Amino acid sequence: MAGEPTNRKPDAPLVVGLGGTTREGSSTELALRYALKEAEKAGAHTILFNGPSLMMPMYAPEVPHRTAEARELIAALRAADGIVIASPAYHGSISGLVKNALDYTEDMRNDAAAYLDGRAVGCITCAYGPQAAGTTLVALRSIVHALRGWPTPLGVGINSLTCRFSPNGGPSDGAVGDQLKIMATQVTQGAFAMRGGLAAAKEPDRLVSAS
Repeated sequence: MAGEPTNRKPDAPLVVGLGGTTREGSSTELALRYALKEAEKAGAHTILFNGPSLMMPMYAPEVPHRTAEARELIAALRAADGIVIASPAYHGSISGLVKNALDYTEDMRNDAAAYLDGRAVGCITCAYGPQAAGTTLVALRSIVHALRGWPTPLGVGINSLTCRFSPNGGPSDGAVGDQLKIMATQVTQGAFAMRGGLAAAKEPDRLVSAS
């Protein structure tokens, strides 16, 4: 669920995790939680928005009202230095739940750092088979590009048929754990590297909101 940052070091970059399914504790959510823990080990502090916290109304740009959940998500993404997105594979692509959440970034279109600009973005997909994991990962990375984000060199596609997550969140396949660690480290390193430019880009937004 959405909540407070898990690590409060003042100089740590913020990495926002977004994804999962409508079912709390899904494999997709557990993979995301594992990646965020690795990001914390690499020096970030993190906030998680899991599937149940993303069950928002269908995004409609002509409707000005935003739910509290939508406002919280957009505020976190605006503050983020890095992002990790995790989606299940539904019919060969990302889920409607995750796509709808990403559609809300249209509210960031007029920001100085518009959409996901200037942010390192890690991508995770889970599918019951390797083909759908691959096609969904390609789709998710393409969406991140469209939103001006910087996908990490490594994206992680997980075959849920051969890799399970324990109740404490560890993957049964050590190679998957290694991939999630590498990807999370790349997000954190990218956040450290780009945060100066991102902060400068955000400065006009801060001045406008303060005026």
